[in-house]
Amino acid sequence: MGFGILKHALSFPDVNCVGMCDIDSNLLNERSQEVTKNFKFKPKLYKDFRKLLESRNIDAVIVGTPDHWHCLNTIYACQADKDVYVEKPMANTIGECNIMLKAEKRYNRIIQVGQQQRSAPIFQKAMELIKGGELGKLRKVNIWANFKYGIGPQVVPDTPVPPGVDFDMWLGPAPQRSFNPNRFHGNWRHFWDYGGGLMSDWGVHLIDMALWSRDIVEGPKQALTFGTNSSSEVRMRETFDTMSITYPKNDFVINYDLTAGVERGPYDKPYGLAFIGDNATLVVNRDYLEVFPEWDGEKKVRKASTFKMTGQDEGHRLHTRNFLDCIKSRNTPNCPPEYGRAAALHVHAANISARIGQPHLLWNEQKNEFSNSAEANALITPHYRSPWTLPSI
Repeated sequence: MGFGILKHALSFPDVNCVGMCDIDSNLLNERSQEVTKNFKFKPKLYKDFRKLLESRNIDAVIVGTPDHWHCLNTIYACQADKDVYVEKPMANTIGECNIMLKAEKRYNRIIQVGQQQRSAPIFQKAMELIKGGELGKLRKVNIWANFKYGIGPQVVPDTPVPPGVDFDMWLGPAPQRSFNPNRFHGNWRHFWDYGGGLMSDWGVHLIDMALWSRDIVEGPKQALTFGTNSSSEVRMRETFDTMSITYPKNDFVINYDLTAGVERGPYDKPYGLAFIGDNATLVVNRDYLEVFPEWDGEKKVRKASTFKMTGQDEGHRLHTRNFLDCIKSRNTPNCPPEYGRAAALHVHAANISARIGQPHLLWNEQKNEFSNSAEANALITPHYRSPWTLPSI
């Protein structure tokens, strides 16, 4: 994703790629050669991101690392007076999200979280219809995400660290361990030290849209969660392949349903949201939007207008352009840390609930803690491996 966002950025004439950093020399060389070939820039290459941040020629950075690195990369960049495009989820833990939100304000930086659906025309249209009252009173949002990759990879043994890879730096603040291909490029997201599985990988995108419909920027007051690994296939993972979560709100409810290993779902879509109102239901994903009106039996008319739309832009390039514009204007981007934190807290609360086997968690936004579980609170803040330390802002 980091390289994808870089290519979107370089498609605009006001951007120059000054430097690139990766702990995998093979990947770094391959990607930098592609930048030189396709965009005519010759970036300076780094193995340590701290050295890259020393450059005064850099205005902004893209953080496309595994989730457990998002916080440190972003904080160090803010301290070096760089603006940041950080991939989602904003961080791998609730505590890191809170620190990143404080850093944005303390260092007065522009931070765009990579929840790019906020820049996608199809979701912007959905919000226009919902907030404009087309559905009537919003009562419920049903969300589903069914993806094969969420089941995790096939089991493989540990191997030596590949040549050209600084695995100790890749681990960074995460616990020390031997190398396994399944805990590296791509598949790292199935292990708690680095990610949150399909729940955090797609959950932040979809839950973000439910929160946007009512402009919610707080964590979930309640999370009622069931999570397990119920697939019959033997896979290598720690995260869950089957989850059902309910988030009660003040006057509506959000339901999230996750089934990894399959790709069929409601409305014959593998993923999506159904916003259910008194007058109509709006179904949307990145490719499709449709309004299904309710029928008024007395008046013999539909309670809302029908509407259909197909997605033409996933939002990545538009989200990147919004970030670039905000670097110049210093205006708030489409997805600042407040929104990234809210979506991340919802997915982390559900994962924590399932991990500790406590199906009902209560979140206290003022105290930034769970009010009914010391065991859940123990998972709010990560323990960084030396010499890395969790920043204090």
